[in-house]
Amino acid sequence: MSKLLFNKALSEHSIEDISSIEILSASSILFKQKEGCKCIEITQDSTSKKLNSNFYIGTDWLHKNEVAVYVAPKLNDNTQQTDYLKMLFSCLRHSDVANFVRDLYEIKFEEPFIEIEQKQDLLTPLLVVQFLQILKSVVKKGLKKSYYKVKQNLNAKIKGKVLVSQTLKHNLIKNKPTKTFCQYDEFGFNCIENRILKQTLVFVQKYLVFFPNYTKLVAPVINYCLPAFHEVDENIDLRTMKSIPHNSFYKEYKEALYIANLILKRFGYNINQIESLNNKTIKVPPFWIDMPKLFELYVLGLLKDKYFNKIQFQIQGTYGQPDFILVDNNEGMIIDTKYKHKYQQEQYQIEDIRQLSGYARDVKVLSRLGLKTEQQRDIVIDCLIIYPDQKAPDKLTDDLKEIAINGFTRFYKMAIKLPIISD
Repeated sequence: MSKLLFNKALSEHSIEDISSIEILSASSILFKQKEGCKCIEITQDSTSKKLNSNFYIGTDWLHKNEVAVYVAPKLNDNTQQTDYLKMLFSCLRHSDVANFVRDLYEIKFEEPFIEIEQKQDLLTPLLVVQFLQILKSVVKKGLKKSYYKVKQNLNAKIKGKVLVSQTLKHNLIKNKPTKTFCQYDEFGFNCIENRILKQTLVFVQKYLVFFPNYTKLVAPVINYCLPAFHEVDENIDLRTMKSIPHNSFYKEYKEALYIANLILKRFGYNINQIESLNNKTIKVPPFWIDMPKLFELYVLGLLKDKYFNKIQFQIQGTYGQPDFILVDNNEGMIIDTKYKHKYQQEQYQIEDIRQLSGYARDVKVLSRLGLKTEQQRDIVIDCLIIYPDQKAPDKLTDDLKEIAINGFTRFYKMAIKLPIISD
């Protein structure tokens, strides 16, 4: 039986002494194989061996099939756990944010699954919330119609292509000479894409029965989406998913079908696997969720709530990308999120000041802010750093410039409270 270690995503580095586990040696697990993005790192010297976790939550193998690690979404107070689902649900209310969610997590289906407690499954609820919000955008735009194949045993008529073998087997041998099995095309909502989406929606409904807290969160979305599929059959051969063509006019379908496939793949494409949720333990593929990225998207949702289309996300500068720019004739600003608890004690971190100062002098960024070439030398752009703090309000204050960073011109910071799970 494999051993499961526990850790918490508390700060830049949460450290646990694992000197007693001889099988482990110095190594690291990278998020999506990106250099410098370390989910977990094992360091070793002559006297000790330590497990270091960064701002990623999830579970993975430290030594395949023998030792795994689970990192929980904890805050500085050990009694509080970040409600990452509410954060995701909040930002996905804006349909354009869905385009960036795929970068939020990594799933390793090719690796052996890891046994964890049911309540520790961070992955499936995330996929469910993401799927439902994208599906809402699909329904809002309108389900697509297309041609789909129908097989039917017709009486006293022929339509489309005659299926000879089935006609012989089911009709002529059984003395039903007036009936003919045919295959023909029909045009309507019951196309393969809609059937996959409906089956996944039914799958999600059955999953949520076991989690009433999640149900309260997403019930309005389910009630909004389900009536749109009343003409759609939920029975589908999932092996056909790979051959589905994508229409650029229905771009939301591509993402919705991608997430639907992840959810169904998570349960082995078997809806009966939902029954295993009655057990205290389940098996999940190794996965990681990027909490700084989730915080960034959460703040993006809050900014869009307040400033709508005046907020632009991750524009490309001459060198690098600021998280956000606020394009306003009266209040142009460069905004960056820092998922660092150090800002609760410290006024600033100099590397962050330097980074935003660079953006404020970037010609491409200044052009996107509406400044002409002759204006760029004379105007100092406001810069804002947003960071998490559980003592702060849970929404943006009316004045983004309320707290100045001493020692720097037109630099400000603002704290945001993250939603937490009370129990």
